[in-house]
Amino acid sequence: MRDFNGSQKRKDIHMLTIMIAKGELRGFALEIEDTMADDDYNDYDMGYEDEPPEPEIEEGAEDDVENNNNEDVTGEPIETEEKEEQQPEERSRKTSKYMTKYERARILGTRALQISMNAPVMVELEGETDPLEIAMKELRERKIPFTIRRYLPDGSYEDWGVDELIVEDSWKRQVGGN
Repeated sequence: MRDFNGSQKRKDIHMLTIMIAKGELRGFALEIEDTMADDDYNDYDMGYEDEPPEPEIEEGAEDDVENNNNEDVTGEPIETEEKEEQQPEERSRKTSKYMTKYERARILGTRALQISMNAPVMVELEGETDPLEIAMKELRERKIPFTIRRYLPDGSYEDWGVDELIVEDSWKRQVGGN
């Protein structure tokens, strides 16, 4: 590798940059000289702190834990309630039963994108070809297979199916329908 002085190095780097930009250096591999020796890396902590030492476990402590686990096992199966019998209770919902205009816009946009990428259509088509029109028809007939997750301030959430929400027909108001 050629040994460069500072100004010559900058000129050569500039020329290489121009040649790369013009596409003249396709398939070339550049060898970059590492000026920092391996010993120099040990002098810097590079922003990382040393890991804390792992706590040592006494040999006798492990045996006690294993013995306690064996004493609890009696060999008799424990009777548990089957979860299949329990149906999830319908909790009272805190959020509105009306779909917001933002949820409607997101659902229609997402569903139209899916339809445009050849997702199966859930309604009978009567000459509609526009994915957004098809998505609107699916929403009117409540056939969009989406679930809306509404987050609450305490970090919990409520899941609503599109078929559970009341959708305001804003497209009818714009057209003048009833």
